[in-house]
Amino acid sequence: MQFLLPLLLAVMLAFPAAAQDAADVLRAHRDQIERPSRMTIGPVIDELAASGDPAAARILAAWEERRLGLLPDGRFVIEEDGTLTDLTGAAVGGDASMLRPNAGVRGLIASARVRFQLADPAKRAEALTAIARNPAPEHLPLLRAALAEGDDPAMARTERLLTIRFDPDPAARVAAIQSFGASLAIDVRAALNPILATTRVVSLDGPPPGNIAREVPVDEIGRTAAYDLLVAADLAPARLSPEGERAALLSHVEDGRIAGIPVATLNTRAARDAAYEALEASGAVPPAATEDEVDAALAAATIADVYAEPEEAVTDAARAALRGIDTKVGLMRFADLAMDAVSLASIYFLAAIGLAITFGVIRVINMAHGEFIMMGAYIGYAVQQVVPNYTLSLVIALPLAFAVAFAAGVALERLVIRHLYRRPLETLLATFGVSIMLQQLAKNIFGTQARPLTAPGWLSGSLTLNDVVSISWIRIAIFVLALLFLGLYLFIMRRTRLGLEVRAVQQNPSMAASMGIAPGRINMLAFGLGSGIAGIAGVAIGLFAQVTSELGQQYIVQSFMTVVVGGVGSIFGTLAGAALIGFLQKGIEWMNPSNTLAAQTYMILFIIIFIQFRPRGIIALKGRAAGD
Repeated sequence: MQFLLPLLLAVMLAFPAAAQDAADVLRAHRDQIERPSRMTIGPVIDELAASGDPAAARILAAWEERRLGLLPDGRFVIEEDGTLTDLTGAAVGGDASMLRPNAGVRGLIASARVRFQLADPAKRAEALTAIARNPAPEHLPLLRAALAEGDDPAMARTERLLTIRFDPDPAARVAAIQSFGASLAIDVRAALNPILATTRVVSLDGPPPGNIAREVPVDEIGRTAAYDLLVAADLAPARLSPEGERAALLSHVEDGRIAGIPVATLNTRAARDAAYEALEASGAVPPAATEDEVDAALAAATIADVYAEPEEAVTDAARAALRGIDTKVGLMRFADLAMDAVSLASIYFLAAIGLAITFGVIRVINMAHGEFIMMGAYIGYAVQQVVPNYTLSLVIALPLAFAVAFAAGVALERLVIRHLYRRPLETLLATFGVSIMLQQLAKNIFGTQARPLTAPGWLSGSLTLNDVVSISWIRIAIFVLALLFLGLYLFIMRRTRLGLEVRAVQQNPSMAASMGIAPGRINMLAFGLGSGIAGIAGVAIGLFAQVTSELGQQYIVQSFMTVVVGGVGSIFGTLAGAALIGFLQKGIEWMNPSNTLAAQTYMILFIIIFIQFRPRGIIALKGRAAGD
């Protein structure tokens, strides 16, 4: 007990003494702190952080957050919730002038605060973010000291990243590199890439010193560029150009001679070079290399790319790691491209499935199909104006879009199309006229400006598998919706009486009519069903595309191509056609990403050629269903 009293007294005395240390640092460097510069303030910040004063963390935090100020009497104060306090936390009065360090200085302060934040689990994530933003060699021992106090996966990962960059032991760096394997994380690649940074070096005494990545042949960079490297390294004089040589010779003509050589004899390149060399030997002109001298210098030179990293083991490990990462990135990009293609195919399938039904059953080319898609998108927008809850509005909009588009399709079939059966040209023109009428009607109601159809919050964002592969939730939802409609179509066509009658009419309308089936009613329902599905597709497409009166026109061409390529009248053919066009378009866009118009042109050319060799599509109907 007796020995505890002196110890307790020492501890009590230690805190005021330490607090005095931080105040001393501020007072000693007051001028620099008042007008800090990123180039000079670093040692002051380090001294303050290393003072051991518990108040240092509070002072640094206040300084970074621009809450550190000076009273007219020179005392430093800290603003806390609108109240001024001294460095010990006691309230003070007066009018303080607050210090305003710039962003560069605040970055240095943030780095200095790391040592205090690492010890605090609540602020550790903030410290690791600061380290990742501005890594420095002095952070490495701080991290290792913090790890000795307790394991933390995020802190251990940051420590390995800093080990790759700053550890003086090559073996430790190699081990840290290998510990990440083929990680796709961007920060890992950011740590590895600088290791393989190279500088092009030229030497006349064999290979240049350092960790050589490779020797560069002169032919690879060209004779001129190679000699320029020699000139830039002061290993050779500048090249003597014909124009420069001529100007130098003309400026030294005396009595019809140049360096004692008659001007009349300087009618060859060799003679002019000899005259210039004579002037060069006399000091009349600066040294310059003739073409022969350039060739001789390049023959003796060694050009190499030299790593900035001197340790060969480290560069070998980094190169092997990046090679594995590049392979994995390539596979992931292929997977990402495939996911985009599947997503695009599902959109085309959803847009074309209604067209496939109408075209397959009643053999009508409905040019107004795109306008039914547009109609569904506008219904989704209109519902959102009444129901502000986006999820509820989507639940209402989907069946409402189907009902409205179904009714519009039935009306179109009853009023126009049924009067034009077996007259395809007239049907084509009539539906084209209807499409123009519907577009104009939409412009009159909603205007020409794009209308927003906002997705619910749970459809925002994307599914991210790693730093390379991601896909938006909206596209996933459309893919699921396409699968649902595929299943619904198969159920209706194969498990219901309506489907049986539709298939009967599709194969032989006359025979179906003789069996008591009303082909007109089936045609009407099939057309309405196709139109209704187009309406639902419009709601889905409107979630990521701009809702305008031309929305349907953007998908009508792809819808027709999907139906024709896949095989008219076959739902699985439509599915195959959508997959082919989706993958083909994404593949062409990948090869020519800067020109989507060219990609669509190439796709159309491919489809034209494809139809020449397979006019009935990928999956052609057989038997009576093939019809005429």
